[in-house]
Amino acid sequence: MKTDSIVQNIPLGGRKRSLIEDARRDRESGSSSPGPSRCGDSFVFEEGKSGKVTLNLLFALKNEKNAGFFKAGKVFETFEAKLLHLESRPSRKTKKSAGEDLEFFMRCEVHCSDTDIFINSLKRVADEVRIVQEEKIPWFPKKISDLDKCNHLITKYDPDLDQDHPGFSDPEYRKRRELISALAFNYKQREVYRTLSSLYPSHACGQFLEALGQLESECLYGEDKIPQLGEVSAFLKERTGFQLRPVAGLLSARDFLASLAFRVFQCTQYIRHPSAPMHSPEPDCCHELLGHIPMLADNEFAQFSQEIGLASLGASDEDIEKLSTLYWFTVEFGLCKQNGTVKAYGAGLLSSYGELLYALSNEPQYKSFNPAETAVQPYQDQSYQPVYFVSESFEDAKRKLRQYSSTIQKPFSIRYDPYTCSMEVLDEPSKIQNALGQMRDDLKILHKALERLGQK
Repeated sequence: MKTDSIVQNIPLGGRKRSLIEDARRDRESGSSSPGPSRCGDSFVFEEGKSGKVTLNLLFALKNEKNAGFFKAGKVFETFEAKLLHLESRPSRKTKKSAGEDLEFFMRCEVHCSDTDIFINSLKRVADEVRIVQEEKIPWFPKKISDLDKCNHLITKYDPDLDQDHPGFSDPEYRKRRELISALAFNYKQREVYRTLSSLYPSHACGQFLEALGQLESECLYGEDKIPQLGEVSAFLKERTGFQLRPVAGLLSARDFLASLAFRVFQCTQYIRHPSAPMHSPEPDCCHELLGHIPMLADNEFAQFSQEIGLASLGASDEDIEKLSTLYWFTVEFGLCKQNGTVKAYGAGLLSSYGELLYALSNEPQYKSFNPAETAVQPYQDQSYQPVYFVSESFEDAKRKLRQYSSTIQKPFSIRYDPYTCSMEVLDEPSKIQNALGQMRDDLKILHKALERLGQK
């Protein structure tokens, strides 16, 4: 069956622009890079209006108590050379450790007529003075994370600026466009995850590695996966009974520790600033998801965390401060021994590349975990810790914590009911008898299981 073609009368509103047209406009509108020109016998940048030229110099200096560097400085001063850039590094020709011979790369401006004599003067006080011709190749991404820098926009057919755009008079459409643009600009390769993951096999404890592997195998974590709070919370609840609760900001120590008593972890939702991806001065979702979550998936560690929370319930302000310090040096910055080697289990370490390396170096002081001593240890929240506490195991740390908690003076005792997720204040004999009855029932089940194992 033949159909009639329908041609719609759509206003074109001017010539369409293609990718080729954009490239052409960029080339025509942008100032072309000046090619190298000769001044004397050296390759330099194009001579400026002031008669000065830019030189890229690479030279070496012997380690003579900085004398060579100061002499080179005198040469720059004599010829009124303007220093634009300076880099130093150990000489590639020496196999000795850093601090011996040095190489310097300098970019400077000198008058064109002084170029030859300036370089000859520098050769008298420095070694292997060479002119480096700067390449005129435009920058291009070398790895996929470099695409974070490919965000220069071509302003064309923009609904906010172009009145001919069909969405110019539609505020809702423009608002959605702005939101999509913001998401595109904020998209980053998972730099934090990728960088920290390279350290975990050699620096993190076995419990952390096992849980992280489970999170990855269930596709909750990954370099190209943004973890979802609900999914991660369900993962934890299935394994240790912990669950995540979104929090708008930093809670008071008392409120935060109280949440742990119920196996609830208050999880922040904001993320660290992109200018410092490897460290955050405050807990953020990178810290929570990479540092805390894998450890909370371990039964022993989950119990240890809850013990701190239980000890905080009804405690005095002084004891809350001590328990917070205990939390700081264990859950946040704790170390433990595994197979004769010190490993990290603290979330503050596992989410900070620099401090994770530092904590397992020869720089800080190690002390055996002793809650009474740990609780009064001064802590550092502006830089790396000078002291870290090392636990023999999570079981040993939990035992010591219970002993310490028993010294906290309270007019009552409490018991957590996992069935109702509630705290029971044991202030009457009947409540204690009921709790003992439940324990007897549990012991009977365990005793029966042992008998059956013995019959096999």
